[in-house]
Amino acid sequence: MSGIYLHIPFCKQACHYCDFHFSTSMNKKDALVLALAKEIALRKKEFANEVVETIYFGGGTPSVLTLEEINFLIQQVYQNFTVAANPEITLEANPDDLSESYLLALSKSAVNRLSIGVQSFFEADLKLMNRAHNSEQAIKCLEIARGYFDNISIDLIYGIPGMTHERWKQNVQKALDFGVSHISSYALTVEPKTALNTLIKTGKIAPPDDEVAQEQFVILVETLEANGFIHYELSNFGKEHCFSRNNSAYWLGKKYLGIGPSAHSYDGVSRSWNVSNNSIYIKKIQENQLPNESEILSITDRYNEYIMTGLRTIWGVSLQRIADDFGSNYRDYLYQQMQPFLIGGLLVVEDEVLRPTKKGKFLTDGIASDLFYLNLNS
Repeated sequence: MSGIYLHIPFCKQACHYCDFHFSTSMNKKDALVLALAKEIALRKKEFANEVVETIYFGGGTPSVLTLEEINFLIQQVYQNFTVAANPEITLEANPDDLSESYLLALSKSAVNRLSIGVQSFFEADLKLMNRAHNSEQAIKCLEIARGYFDNISIDLIYGIPGMTHERWKQNVQKALDFGVSHISSYALTVEPKTALNTLIKTGKIAPPDDEVAQEQFVILVETLEANGFIHYELSNFGKEHCFSRNNSAYWLGKKYLGIGPSAHSYDGVSRSWNVSNNSIYIKKIQENQLPNESEILSITDRYNEYIMTGLRTIWGVSLQRIADDFGSNYRDYLYQQMQPFLIGGLLVVEDEVLRPTKKGKFLTDGIASDLFYLNLNS
């Protein structure tokens, strides 16, 4: 099974922390939607032998699309690919776009899962991040959405400067009160070329505190697990049978096709990525050219990716798979590198599967980098 990701590179305004590819000008939206449809057709041979299990509208802000545009793009996927009988079709959406009329129309489309970018239910946090919506819209959209959709995920951000533990607990509890089946939650990260980075450097905003973020991560994990959520990936929590099939496919190394500017694709052997420029993307697609670059992944690249993705999930890193897929030298190297983390109580081996402990979960990405194999020429 495989997935198709469609990148919608438009936003009403720029969040201070975001470094994804997007434009706040909607001038090229019509042309870009047509280009997305054409790229789908141009790349149908790449998935000729695949069954598409998930379709994911990401961005940017996909909810700036009209229902006609969403339906048109879904129709293009069905016309060019073999789609599973009951695919997961997700639309990322911002609260300010989710009026009752929009949600009603959306519920009658093929979209069956919403991922709503709430980030926080508190006005101070939303203003600091320069979100397009306010706290009232965040609450109202969820009150309406749960009447039309059973499968709703919301995004929350922790480690925001000025956010107390009490306010974070209230954020998590508000999410639980809405009865959502999935929560994705991330620490506020300061990326180099963002407004947040500039505001911190100029002293207008305090930098995030890593210790506070770690404490809020622990609060998040303990609260959600106590309420029946499974912590199936470092940043993702779902009720039983409600894991994101799209997200899970990434972590399990399944193939996916990325459509749109800046979108990435993976076929199990190579990775490709489209140009991060709307005008160039549209022009190249109109000329029947794919505006992308690609690389063949070495065995070391694939080993390192498996370490990174495996440690982030409940499925862990299979030591047997390391030996079978990558060879004894990689297995021996991993055994050597993981010893300090086993002794330090950050990793544990159970049934020949390597996983982070509760203590090690927040540090997963750093631990993974210490397990990477960097010295092979293959």
